[in-house]
Parts: sequence; structure tokens; C-alpha cells
Amino acid sequence: MHSNTDKIASTFLGKKVSGSQNYDSSLLVAVPRNENREQYEISSVKLPFDGWDVWHAYEFSAMSENSVPVTRVLKIKYNCTSPFIVESKSLKLYLNSFNMSRFGKNTGECLNICRRIIENDLCEKLQTNVEAAFLENNYPRNEIFKEFIDIMEYVDADSLKVERFKESPELLKAEKTDAAKTYYLSFDSLRSNCRVTHQPDFGDVFIYYKSKKHIDEAGLVKYLCSFRSEYHFHEECCEMIYKRLYDILDDADELFVCALYTRRGGIDISPVRWSKNCSIKDAELLLDMTKFARCGIKQ
Repeated sequence: MHSNTDKIASTFLGKKVSGSQNYDSSLLVAVPRNENREQYEISSVKLPFDGWDVWHAYEFSAMSENSVPVTRVLKIKYNCTSPFIVESKSLKLYLNSFNMSRFGKNTGECLNICRRIIENDLCEKLQTNVEAAFLENNYPRNEIFKEFIDIMEYVDADSLKVERFKESPELLKAEKTDAAKTYYLSFDSLRSNCRVTHQPDFGDVFIYYKSKKHIDEAGLVKYLCSFRSEYHFHEECCEMIYKRLYDILDDADELFVCALYTRRGGIDISPVRWSKNCSIKDAELLLDMTKFARCGIKQ
């Protein structure tokens, strides 16, 4: 039980909150990462991965000084080494406080001012560097995840029997192979639950690994299904999946896990984790695939 974390996270979650009609940075709530990591033996001092938490706010809106609305998709990114994550409802309330606030003489000035404010507020609250950007509507759609293959193509779904719905790492099996191979797998039926409100969260998982081991796809599907009765934040689920796969692979192997959750309240969360020995080129290539997470994917 994570009483301290749950207490902090429930500042706004599950409660009726009116928000603010004016910009208000005090609405932001920071939640510590350490409790869940300790439970899964992930050392915050020596993390077994690198990665980012990537957020997309699809309904960000403010106004210029002459009250002309300015609306964009806002992307927020910060490193998984940060001591805190931002609690999702607090971020929604905070971003909504921009709705009736006025910044800049024109659209460009408005966006630049808002970006700087958001970066500064989140940097201060999360005690880490935060990058914010506004996305235009000319993003690519169908080519982003083309290298990843639906894991169900490797599994006989008719004979597969899923029986466990609490996280079960013992379902994961790996066998030695003759040579290192690369694997690009996707699974579109991830379901977990908010640890505070217990509302269901749905998402897609993208897993890349390069290894002389082969992870049994049927066991991996069963393992991913075992999250259906788990109660964790999105970032925690991504790290748990990464850690369990990391434990059955070899130290020299490359591993990448990305969980793209569907939007709720106009915001999605896309945590990404990859092994420290993953080449910069490969890691950056895979990270780029999350740039427009879920934009145009099964909308």
C-alpha cells in the first residue's frame, strides 16, 4: 500500500474541483516516484534504464491580449530521472487555468509566453528540466509505428488461455537463440487502473529488444493481460513492464518499452524507457516514434 503517495495524488483526484478562471500555478501537484520503484527493486540512485515521460494535452487553449482564442496540442516531456511526476488531474486543472487568461499581442507571442510559463512552473514543481512545445496540425499519421508488429500475429488466440489478472512476472519465459535478433512488438489491449480513482486506463504497448534470447510471445501476452486488475500510474506500469523484461534478458541486451495510453480529459501520457546500453541512434529513432503519440492511431 502506498499511503503517502496516494495521499498526495488524491489532492484533486476523485473530488469535485472548480479550477480557476485565471492562470494558477499552485494547482500543480508533484507525486514522488520512489515508493513504487522500491517495491519493484528499481533503484532511483542507479536506474536500469533511461527514458522520458511524454504528455500530450490535446485541448490546450489560451487567449491573446485582444481575447482571440489560441488552441494547440501541447507536448510536455521530462526525464525519468526526475524525483517527481506530475499528477494528471492537477495538470488538467493547471492547463485549464490558461483558458481565460491573456498573453501576448498575437498568436505567436501568446504561444511563446505560455510555453515559457509552463516549462518554468513544471521545472520548479518537478525539480527537473521540462521541455514544452506546441504541435501544429501537419503531423504524420500512419507511418509512425510501421516497424512494430502486432504480437497477436505470433500467438494462436483461439487456444490462448489467460487466467491471471494481477501482475504475474512468472508468465514471462525466454529461450537462448543462436544469434542476436531484433524484435519489434506491439500490443493494443493494455489495461490497468488508476491507483487513486480506480478508473480503467487503456493503452498500446510497444516493445523493442535485441538479444540472443527470444521472449515467448504467448507468455508475454499473458503477462501484459495480467495488468488488467493492477492499480498504478501509467509511468509505474511502463517501468514495471520494463523491469520484468530486463530481468529475463541479458545485461548486454537492448530493450525499449513505450506505453501509449489513450487520452482522458484531453490528455494522454506516454512513458518511454530504454536500456542504457541501447545505441543513441536506435534509442533516438524509437523515441521519435512517440513524438505524436496516438495522433491518428485508432482514433
